[in-house]
Amino acid sequence: MKNTKIVELVIDEDNNEALTIDAISLVHSPAIEENFVYFGKDKNNLTFAKVDEEKRMLVSPALIPNKQIFRYDPNTDQEYYVYFSPETVRKAAELYLKHNNHHKATYEHQDRVAGVLTVESWVKEGDMDKSKLYGFDLPNGTWFVKMKITNDELWDRIKAGEIKGLSIEGYFVDKMQKMSEQEPTDEEILSALNDIIQERTELKAKKIELGLVSDFKSDYSKAVKKSLSLVEEVAKISGKLDKIKKEINKNIIDFEKLEKPYKTIVKQVKDLGLDINEVLDDRPNLNRDIKSMKDALKLLK
Repeated sequence: MKNTKIVELVIDEDNNEALTIDAISLVHSPAIEENFVYFGKDKNNLTFAKVDEEKRMLVSPALIPNKQIFRYDPNTDQEYYVYFSPETVRKAAELYLKHNNHHKATYEHQDRVAGVLTVESWVKEGDMDKSKLYGFDLPNGTWFVKMKITNDELWDRIKAGEIKGLSIEGYFVDKMQKMSEQEPTDEEILSALNDIIQERTELKAKKIELGLVSDFKSDYSKAVKKSLSLVEEVAKISGKLDKIKKEINKNIIDFEKLEKPYKTIVKQVKDLGLDINEVLDDRPNLNRDIKSMKDALKLLK
């Protein structure tokens, strides 16, 4: 399975804050996967009263907090995702206005274009936010902008569906990388040590589990070998038992065949007035012998 990392981007306060959000680009495929709504003389996407058709306004999210945005690094041939925390989104929105970048815009992150002006900028704070009037249902902390488009070429592309959303242009850094470049505080060192201890504890636990697995596999293998041996012995015994059962049944039949001649002998001895014990030194008990064989047969079933 391919391991795709997720990176939090933060504002690099060591660099020029004016460059945090340098411009907003009008693009065909916005990275945040949310298209803007626009209103003009050909289309009105608003859910409230109709707005002046000649205003050429569009409303769009600029940044959505915690939304994972796909990225690809051709230098390392790695795919990954980036995201911005609500705090970073709010700070970016504030710096965008603080340094008067509301008049800067590009087309598809390439050419700087004129005739694009951000006239409103706000961060959603609750369910009553006006962004819902424009059909957006995005999380609190989302940064929205309303832009006025006086550039005829761009407005035609917007109406034609060639431009569907906004994408920010700015300077951010990997939070983990930024922290690694800084001199760690005592608190960060303690936190790192705790992480190491926890990691070692988890590894130790994994070793215990692996030991249990190893013992189980060994014991199971022995049990399987023993069971195969026992099954083999049972098979041998089963064959012998079948033979013994046949012999017992045959023996029972032999005893039953002796019943008739024995009765004849007893009758003749009686008719002659003799004692059966004198004729047969060891007087037989056929019923006992037959019952004994039948009981033995029951034990084998």
